[in-house]
Formats: sequence, structure tokens, C-alpha cells
Amino acid sequence: MSDEDRDLVLFDGPNRIARGSDAAVVAAFRKALAASPQAALRVFDLATGRPVDLDLREKDAAPPPRRGRPRLGVSAREVTLLPRHWDWLAAQPGGASAALRRLVDQARKAGADDDARRRRTDAAYGFMVEMAGDAVNFEEASRALFAGDRDRLAALIAPWPADIQAQILELLDGEAA
Repeated sequence: MSDEDRDLVLFDGPNRIARGSDAAVVAAFRKALAASPQAALRVFDLATGRPVDLDLREKDAAPPPRRGRPRLGVSAREVTLLPRHWDWLAAQPGGASAALRRLVDQARKAGADDDARRRRTDAAYGFMVEMAGDAVNFEEASRALFAGDRDRLAALIAPWPADIQAQILELLDGEAA
């Protein structure tokens, strides 16, 4: 995913002031900084909940096109298997690579819900650590988050600033990414 495809959120202290692509958040960041040079601005990637550094330099025109072949998105890596595994793969229709791709796709589909839930929990926790790591009930809220107890989490973070609460719950519910 390129930087322009990211979904970011901008906070000034505990207040959420912008959300959008890199370009939109950079514009909001510049505007907020111009209005208040001492602002405590922080930017987070909503896919991970982690802070990001923005490139605030003015962009030049589009970079010149590259020479050569376009990237196809294929990467070769080494896989170590036992001889019986290679024998089985070789007997599959389309060969070893096609069989491995099918197996990976099946595994991804089978665990997609669990993977998505884990990513949302990790994103909510990453954001929570950065923005509320020293807040009242942080440890208990973390336990509730990882236990999957959304109601308890919401009750424990209720004293926290409203925008921080909302962002944590949005990340957890998958509304932010």
C-alpha cells in the first residue's frame, strides 16, 4: 500500500482533528501547526494504530517514469520442505507453486475472521498505548481489550477523553480502517 492509500488520523493532544489520506492529513497538520505552533500534533495509521511520521516537505511534480519492466508483484523466496512434501507438491495440478498458492489462499480464507479481529485488537492496543498509556485503568482496559470484552473496555475507558475513547472503539470495531 502506498502512503497515499493509507487512512490516517490526526490528533492535537486528546482531540481528533482530521482523518484521511496522507495528503489530506498533511494539509490539516500544516493548518493546525500554523494556527498553533506549540500544538501537540500526533498522526496515526488506522490500519495499525501506530504513530507515523509525515513528510511535510512540498512535493515536486510527479517523478519521471521508470525504465524497464513493471513490477508484477511476484517475489521468489526459499521454502524448505521434506522430500515427501516436495513429492506431493510435484504431483499436484499446476506444479508446486500453484499448489502452494492454493494452500495459502485456503488458509487465508479459513482464518480471515480471526486474523481481522487480531489486527483490529492490535491496532486498538497500539493506539491506546500511545495516547493513553498512563491513563487511569489502562492495565485493566488492556486486559478487557485482549479478552474481547468490549463492554468492560468501554466502561473502563469512559473517564478518558471522548475522542480517544471513540478512536479506540472504532479501531476495535473495524470502523476506522
